[in-house]
Amino acid sequence: MDLLRFATAGSVDDGKSTLIGRLLYDTKSIFEDQLTAIEAASKRRGEEHVNLALLTDGLRAEREQGITIDVAYRYFATPSRKFILADCPGHIQYTRNMVTGASTAQLLVILIDARQGIVEQTRRHTFIAELLGIKHLVVCVNKMDLVEYDEKIYEQIKAEYLSFVRKTRISEVSFIPISALKGDNVVEKSENMKWYKGTSFLYHLENAYIGNTWDFINSRFAVQHVIRPQSKEEDLHDYRGYAGEVLGGVFKKGDKVTVLPSGFSTTIKKLDSFDGEQEKTFPPQNITMLLEDDIDISRGDMLVKADNKPTIGQDLEVMICWLNEQKLQPNGKYLLRHTTQEVKAILKEVVYKIDINTLHRTENDLTIGLNDIGRIRIRTAKPIFYDSYSKNKRTGSLILIDLQTNATVAAGMII
Repeated sequence: MDLLRFATAGSVDDGKSTLIGRLLYDTKSIFEDQLTAIEAASKRRGEEHVNLALLTDGLRAEREQGITIDVAYRYFATPSRKFILADCPGHIQYTRNMVTGASTAQLLVILIDARQGIVEQTRRHTFIAELLGIKHLVVCVNKMDLVEYDEKIYEQIKAEYLSFVRKTRISEVSFIPISALKGDNVVEKSENMKWYKGTSFLYHLENAYIGNTWDFINSRFAVQHVIRPQSKEEDLHDYRGYAGEVLGGVFKKGDKVTVLPSGFSTTIKKLDSFDGEQEKTFPPQNITMLLEDDIDISRGDMLVKADNKPTIGQDLEVMICWLNEQKLQPNGKYLLRHTTQEVKAILKEVVYKIDINTLHRTENDLTIGLNDIGRIRIRTAKPIFYDSYSKNKRTGSLILIDLQTNATVAAGMII
């Protein structure tokens, strides 16, 4: 049974948590004591219906304010597929949380309130989906019950969204009119919208073809830890393994590899895993590599195939989403975290900022603040080894950390 990772996004109070609660409820993916608890909580709050949003809004502040603040992960399955979903917050203040939740998603569900139509957060989340390389979007026009299931309103929102999304590189967009509160078109087709000829939301999730999201061409292994057992057992006396995650490609026993940044070459002697010795390994497996030669290798180094090396350099062009209330500083110095290495970096230039509403480049206002998206040039204190984000998400992504506060200030995609 295959696995689909998806996330929800949209503006505040568009019904994301209610949709997920309805999906879990109608697929019988919640326990009886959970249902009893949210029924009691809804009654205490004086609500007429069971508030299914409480299934994902677990923080006290979320329940008190009726909004989602942090990303809530839920796991469920149907006979057709397993699912990991991330319920992301919609408030502009928590856009950074949305970036985190959507970063591992293969499909993004964007909710639009049928009464409000497309708003700025709708556009921002769509553009972030493009930056993150999410090619499959499901646009759920929610709260159709509050507009009397009017087909014209749905078609108007659909046309406006299509006009906007054509400016991006997102290849697949599906539209579903729903009422998360009433359950229309969530698990079962709705009798209230017979004009809609498409599938239900759950059917779409079960049958959406995502394809492979891992890079099996460019072989990349990031060293996280050197394993040197301090055991007196004779068979472990000379054991020296390099533990880490395979970020791309396929490594086999006997393959010739090059160690970066030193450039020394050697051969894979053995591949150890929790389940024992392996003949080959591929993303996203964690593995311990043993090599034929003794080479000085430490955390932050990368093993690659000799004939397929990444780009090595200090000057990077990066699309960033700024995640901190403190604005990006001209010539500011930051700590750059990339795969398993950390290196100091300096901002060289802000190339442009993106106008979220039009997707036009703004070059006269280059101030990058909270939730802004822009293109920058940075220089690292020493060379790093990377691929473009479009080629390999793992080796093409980075984060910037403030040196003073140690807070994450930006997520970036290398161009």
